[in-house]
Amino acid sequence: MRKAQKKQAENFAELLGQAQEEIEKAIERNHFALAIQLLEQCQEGAIELGNVIAASEGENFYTISLLQEYCEEIYQIYQNVIQTPFVQKNQMYQKLCQLQKQIENSIKKDIKVHLEVVFLPYKASMWDSLESVWKAADADSNCDAYVIPIPYYDKNFDGSFGRYHYEGDQMPSDIPITYYKDYDMEKRRPDIIFIHNPYDNCNLVTSVHPLFYSENLKKYTEKLVYIPYFVLGEPSLGSKIEIEKIEHFITLPAVIYSDQVIVQSEAMRQVYIERIGDFISDNRYTRKYWEGRIQGLGSPKFDKIINKTEEQIVPEEWKRVIKKRDGSLKKIVFYNTSINALLKYNEQILKKMQNVFKVFREQSDEIVLLWRPHPLIEATILSMRPQLWKQYKEILENYKEDGWGIYDDTAELDRAIKISDFYFGDSSSVIQLCKSIGIPVMLQNVEILI
Repeated sequence: MRKAQKKQAENFAELLGQAQEEIEKAIERNHFALAIQLLEQCQEGAIELGNVIAASEGENFYTISLLQEYCEEIYQIYQNVIQTPFVQKNQMYQKLCQLQKQIENSIKKDIKVHLEVVFLPYKASMWDSLESVWKAADADSNCDAYVIPIPYYDKNFDGSFGRYHYEGDQMPSDIPITYYKDYDMEKRRPDIIFIHNPYDNCNLVTSVHPLFYSENLKKYTEKLVYIPYFVLGEPSLGSKIEIEKIEHFITLPAVIYSDQVIVQSEAMRQVYIERIGDFISDNRYTRKYWEGRIQGLGSPKFDKIINKTEEQIVPEEWKRVIKKRDGSLKKIVFYNTSINALLKYNEQILKKMQNVFKVFREQSDEIVLLWRPHPLIEATILSMRPQLWKQYKEILENYKEDGWGIYDDTAELDRAIKISDFYFGDSSSVIQLCKSIGIPVMLQNVEILI
């Protein structure tokens, strides 16, 4: 039974006890018509309560048998009052009160709370930030877990909504998907909602549908939980410069509106608590308030990488590129290009990419470049750097057509990391995932061309 339903059932059982007291008073005062009316209401209420419990727990559930006995006792008292107004109240109420208490205790102890938990990913490539939590919820027999990919939009230069995206069909095949239009958030009111998008309307590149902004979701659940889709370099708590670099990840709507925020480490938790406290001056939001909401429990992204088995399902077209002529395997370099570098360096980053491709193509007999750009880089170019789109698209198409490297725009970031021998590219949250399994990391210098 859902938590809210159980609470209603507990409250209703208490109301039956209160109604019994009123019946007793009515009979003592010879208000038999009122007593009969209250008895009828108790009978109807007990039947309704039984139907609610039967729908959730089954018709043979123990509490149902107690309610049936209770209804029988109500009927006997009803007949007694009609036929013999003067009755011995001790005899009349002893069993009824006993049954009411048994019903109340059975609801509390025998009915288990069945949580309804909803996961709202928007990009399939970011599902790894929620996956291990979903697996735990899905394995819990007292939990119904729903994965509901939500739509998002590219943003136009003026901030209006542009192209619509829905990536439910790109999620891993073993994940049961619920279409977002088939789940009525207001009606179902899930016990817990997990999100990984922190921005609401604050992102200049994309936006989830406004219905799924954290500010709105808060209305439909008792517990909204935000887990970042990214991991960051561990901050030095004494370094003001390092903390300022990540501040814009902290002062975001989902951090403010969520009931719980789960971050990658205790050190990161302390930074969140410090910076969000400085950002919000409202006296209601004390340090103690944030300490109770922000938890450094770790990132599911680390779980995904660390727990991934060594057996990788590598596409056949990748295998052809990875294998040398003698059948041995080439070294694989994970090449990552980020949004931040694009926005900072503009045309220079495109020149750097072309230079990198030239160098690695010359070494392609021994080394494979696995290029995996940030999943929102194309949307960012179209929204914020449209003058770069033609050149970027040409670079992309040439790389893919030449076929000497691998282009990976799938949702399986963990696969790309697991099969790679080195990381090369821009500063990114991917670096922390690579380091977690010991992959060497080298950052590219955009301003140096070979």
